[in-house]
Amino acid sequence: MGHRKWMFGVSLALLAQPMHAAQAQTSLQPAAQATPAEVRKITVLADGWRFRKGGADAVDPRLDDSTWEQIQVPHSWNRVGTYDPAANVPGMAGRKIDDYMGEGWYRLSFSAPQARPDGRLWLEFGAASRTAEVWLNGTRLGAHTGGFSTFRFDATSVVKPGANMLVVKVDNSQPAAGGPTASAIPLVGDFFVQGGLYRPVKLIETAGAHFALDDFGGPGIYARTETIGSGKAEVSILGRLANQSARTTEGTIVVRALAADGSIAAEASQPIRLEAGASCESKLALTISSPRLWQGMRDPYLYSLEAELRDRRGKVLDRLRQPLGIRQFTIDPDKGFAINGEHVQLHGVGYHQDDMEQGWAMSSARTAERFATIRDMGANTIRLTHYQHGPDIHNLADRAGVVLWDEIGLVTAWTLDPKQGDAPPDIRAQARQQLLELIRQNYNHPSVAVWSVANEVDFGPNRPGFLGDSGRKITPADPTPFLKDLALVVSKEDPQRHSTLATCCEREDTSEAPIVATAVDVVGANRYFGWYYGKASDLGRNLDFLHARRPRQPQAISEYGAGGALSLHTDNPLGGPIDAGGRVQPEEYQSWIHEQSWPQIAARQHVWASWLWNSFDFGTLTRKEGDALSINTKGLISFDGAVRKDAFYYYRAQWSADPTVHVNGRRYVNRALPVTDVRVYSNAPSTELFLNGRSLGMRADCNNRICVWPEVHLDAGENRVEAVGQFASTKVSDSLSWQLEPARLNAFRIDSGNILTEQGWGSDSFFVNGRAGSADRRSRGRPVVLALIETTELRDQLATYREGTFAYRIPVGPGRYQVTLRFIEPSAQPGERVFTVTANGRPALVKLDIAAVANKALAPVIRTFSIDVASGPLHLEFTPEKGQAIVSALEIVPVSAPVMK
Repeated sequence: MGHRKWMFGVSLALLAQPMHAAQAQTSLQPAAQATPAEVRKITVLADGWRFRKGGADAVDPRLDDSTWEQIQVPHSWNRVGTYDPAANVPGMAGRKIDDYMGEGWYRLSFSAPQARPDGRLWLEFGAASRTAEVWLNGTRLGAHTGGFSTFRFDATSVVKPGANMLVVKVDNSQPAAGGPTASAIPLVGDFFVQGGLYRPVKLIETAGAHFALDDFGGPGIYARTETIGSGKAEVSILGRLANQSARTTEGTIVVRALAADGSIAAEASQPIRLEAGASCESKLALTISSPRLWQGMRDPYLYSLEAELRDRRGKVLDRLRQPLGIRQFTIDPDKGFAINGEHVQLHGVGYHQDDMEQGWAMSSARTAERFATIRDMGANTIRLTHYQHGPDIHNLADRAGVVLWDEIGLVTAWTLDPKQGDAPPDIRAQARQQLLELIRQNYNHPSVAVWSVANEVDFGPNRPGFLGDSGRKITPADPTPFLKDLALVVSKEDPQRHSTLATCCEREDTSEAPIVATAVDVVGANRYFGWYYGKASDLGRNLDFLHARRPRQPQAISEYGAGGALSLHTDNPLGGPIDAGGRVQPEEYQSWIHEQSWPQIAARQHVWASWLWNSFDFGTLTRKEGDALSINTKGLISFDGAVRKDAFYYYRAQWSADPTVHVNGRRYVNRALPVTDVRVYSNAPSTELFLNGRSLGMRADCNNRICVWPEVHLDAGENRVEAVGQFASTKVSDSLSWQLEPARLNAFRIDSGNILTEQGWGSDSFFVNGRAGSADRRSRGRPVVLALIETTELRDQLATYREGTFAYRIPVGPGRYQVTLRFIEPSAQPGERVFTVTANGRPALVKLDIAAVANKALAPVIRTFSIDVASGPLHLEFTPEKGQAIVSALEIVPVSAPVMK
């Protein structure tokens, strides 16, 4: 059965759609409350399925599938993403990777109930990715394109008493011109679109007259809060009804608002007359006296909307329940977001429906675990990216008062044409279909605030993966008219919620990117200052630029963040460059980016919401970064949900009212340097630090909720670091253990210009000024091109360097030290780079010309001298006479300690 052409206030011509099965959200009416003779009965088809990848046609009911894999639905065959063993993520041992993209066949033999007189039997699929084709007993019921929404088929004429054979072919092939998934957006994206029947499959038994099951998957009953005031709330109700029986149905539609205790808060009814085979709309109004409002997390009170269709004798033919939250959202370009007139600073996370163990076929329990983790961080909003998510996360958000951004799968590209022209008709139709499905299926969830029509479609000539002949850039068509069409659908479907999208590329220093923000009511900006471009401190300026450019359009930040590898660390996040497309992504740099970004966002009331990227690491085939393969590591929590990175606790200290004390660096156990800053995220009024039981002092009301004890000298062996936060009525503590080899006590081995601590050398630290550089060449997403340094000994340490006019302030204690400095000349000719090194004001190396000494490029030069230090620190000054001073590695050891080779 095709979609009925229903839409709130939209002309039927605008909604002309290809004939395909409608999408749906399962009724919230619990099956246990159903009376089979009166109301719809829902049977979950979870067990007994057989599955096979690819292969020949499997439609014939007589086919022998006994050798196929036995599975349960929900099911996805894909699992992608691994961490290096050093990341110490549970579940890596024996993990099987499956990145197959193509057809998958599902078969289920099931017994159907005897249909009631004039009754109907519908099959409902929670989601099938990316496309699905369905047969019952050898008869094709229909097909559906789009991997994220529920769809249904009327199976009444095909189902038979006793055994029935259900066959479903799904296909998650990468979209390609002329292929079976060519219109199944997203066409590209930095996430893996898994294949399978990854949400529940159900058999729905209804009377012949019922709430519509073919309304783009909507429940058939829709509620909207019209007004709140004068001690009451006015709620409008739209019911869509269908009569699939052979005779006219006369009766009544009855709607009730039920309070949480089951009492009736309001009730309305309306007579209806439905001719055989006809459908109709019914509009009603509820007046709720002294309403208790859905006030976000402060009071997420839910009514239930109960709708009944009765015949003229009062017999209930169909019954539904939907969530009902009495609330109104406003978004102001200067004052931000408000719920029922009360300002709320929305701060939260992006979220993918992906789990390392369960893939996209996440159980309700696993979704609830992940939601609880996000809530524990203190988030009050979630951006559901980059496609429609299922009912579980929506129901959880409704009950918790978490505000949602819902989104369709229009990501980066809108055409497969290499010339990047306008979106073709099939892509336009698919985007519109996904948007209608998204809105109809989630309309009644009070948690949903905005409908997003696209993500990052404004790359312009820099759009990834789309280059013309010989790699030349092509200027794509402007997608703004297409986006405006989608925004118009939103405004007519749901006048009380805003259309939105997320931009990537509108910055002060860019002119090639199309300005797509004007297509929608409110907008979000995906900005990665300090990661992909610019400086972390530039974020606030860009937000101000956007606000000034469009002062009447509310502006949010929809993504920001950085990668964070669990097993890669730094002693100083400013010690050298990161590699946003490669390995160099220490966890501490991720924390630093968030520490720099959040204060800039929080200081701007006009930013109506912020979503960091991302809550959890997630699977993608486009990345080999940090310590992971096929994982985007920008999550603050590991892919399996077991490891909360340090940055998670930064936000918990910022956002949560729960006491939070967290010592950073628990995965950097074996310390390379004997002196370190100890950083603690704390929202306590005062926090005290202990090292092996010794108090290192108290910090009160720490700036940005980051308490810092600088230059803490570690002990040889184990170092137990404990922070204790003193709250009004309790103490909260956190501790970790570090190890320092005795040979490293008071010895400093520093890899200049390197942000990573590796191979026993500390990252670049204790420097003042200068610029980090490398003789190796790094380009995002490409292998490192190694410089031909003429040695294998400490080759990596020699490759990086610090240059300019700079100094090192090494916090050594009193004593005699041997200082070894290592150099290479990356580019200068003899005489072009000449500099002097002083130690505590005394010349140590005078007029050093590395190129002249080495007599060839990239050859190592080593200089050693001794220095007596009466009291620390040791000051090493690098002063150029010509060009820039330079150093690749510093080694300062007590004279009794051996020099590390």
